[in-house]
Amino acid sequence: MKEERFFYQPDINVGELTKEDTQHAVRVLRMREGDEMWLMDGKGTFYRAEIIAASNHRCAYRIVERMPQEPAWQGHLHLAMAPTKLNDRTEWFAEKATEIGFDELSFLDCQYSERHSLKVERIDKIVISAMKQSRKAWKPKVNEMQDFSQFVHSPFNGDRFICHCYEGEKENLFDVLTPGNDALVMIGPEGDFSIDEVRLAEENGFKAVTLGKSRLRTETAALVAVHLMHIKNTI
Repeated sequence: MKEERFFYQPDINVGELTKEDTQHAVRVLRMREGDEMWLMDGKGTFYRAEIIAASNHRCAYRIVERMPQEPAWQGHLHLAMAPTKLNDRTEWFAEKATEIGFDELSFLDCQYSERHSLKVERIDKIVISAMKQSRKAWKPKVNEMQDFSQFVHSPFNGDRFICHCYEGEKENLFDVLTPGNDALVMIGPEGDFSIDEVRLAEENGFKAVTLGKSRLRTETAALVAVHLMHIKNTI
């Protein structure tokens, strides 16, 4: 029995795989005319397709069956984080968070950020790869980096939270999440958000929360936040 092969095809009506996927399908997997493959549009639908033409430069298909998927979680789950100094840690987070399941990823340029630029295209490719590997019907949206102040002033219809390590009474994120509600959680850099940033966030409707007693690295905190959102909203 052949293993099912999944390919990301955001515009299903094109009728051909992308150049990169064509090379993988034809040269690496040695797929040929008549072989079956699975496509995902990243918008909630899987497709069973048959290859009708295959060469080193072209892999055309016809749709055999369309299979809309039911959402695996409720609400729109959005994680905003300051990228780590080492790119591989941010990339690791993007991969693992996609495997768990969430909807949107934003990057923050904060006062104590160690990285002020990021190749979002690479993060997006990692997200796509993780989406295919974990067979998710929806692709998380990956946004360009934004200035912290600009981001917190942006409209968001849902519950908003900021995780930080400063003293004070803070409820656990899991306890304040409401199943079915859209949720946005912000995670700061290794040096944490500044006091002024925390105050600005709270003035703009963000609730300060904790992820527990352990002091976590940025990418670990971000993954914990995604996991908590996912568990609370799993259908």
